[in-house]
Amino acid sequence: MTRIYATAAAAFIAVLVAGMVYFGFAGQRDDPFARCRDGQVAAGAASIGGPFTLVNEDGRTVTDAEVITRPTLIYFGYTFCPDLCPVDNARNAEAADLLARKGFDVTPVFITIDPKRDTPDVMRQFTSALSTRMIGLTGTEAQVAAAARAYKVYYRVQDPTQANYLFDHSTFTYLMLPGHGFVDFFRRDVTPARMADRVACYVKAAGGV
Repeated sequence: MTRIYATAAAAFIAVLVAGMVYFGFAGQRDDPFARCRDGQVAAGAASIGGPFTLVNEDGRTVTDAEVITRPTLIYFGYTFCPDLCPVDNARNAEAADLLARKGFDVTPVFITIDPKRDTPDVMRQFTSALSTRMIGLTGTEAQVAAAARAYKVYYRVQDPTQANYLFDHSTFTYLMLPGHGFVDFFRRDVTPARMADRVACYVKAAGGV
C-alpha cells in the first residue's frame, strides 16, 4: 500500500512540475523575473498560492495577507517528520539568515499538514529551534487542507492506524512576493546559498532592496 501511495505522490509531483515547465516557457517573454529563474517556472504559473486562514504559534487566527507581508518562503510538512522536514526547514532558515546579512528581510514559513499533533505550542517549539524569523502555522484539518490545495501540495497519511503515523508529502518550498504572489519554487537539492542568491534576484527584480 505504501508503494501505491509513493507512486501516486510521484505522479502528482510529475504533473505539477510538467505544468510549471509549460507555463515557464509559455510566459518567459513577459516574465520580469526571467533572469532569476533556472529555466523552469514563470509568473504565469501562479495558480499556485492563494488565500488561506490558519492559526499561528500564539493561537491567533491569521490570513495569508497577514503572513505574507514581505518575501516569504513557504514549506508544508509536519514536526514529527523524521528526516525531510527538519532538513528542509533548516535550509530555508539558513537561506533567510544569509539574505538578512545582505539586507533582505525574508520570512520562512512552515505550514503543518498534521494539525492533530502540531498544536501552536508544538509549532513554536519546532520553529524557535531553527530561527527566530520562522513562522509556524497550523489550524483545523479543513483549514490546512484548503491551504494545501491552494499550493498544490500533496500529502497522505501512510497508515492512520499507527500511533506514530507518518506522511507521504511533496517537499517544494514556494517563494511568494507581496504584490506578485507565487514566483518560483525550490527543490530539496537547492543549497541555502543558491536559494539566497535566487531570492535576492527576485526581490531586486520586484523593486526591493
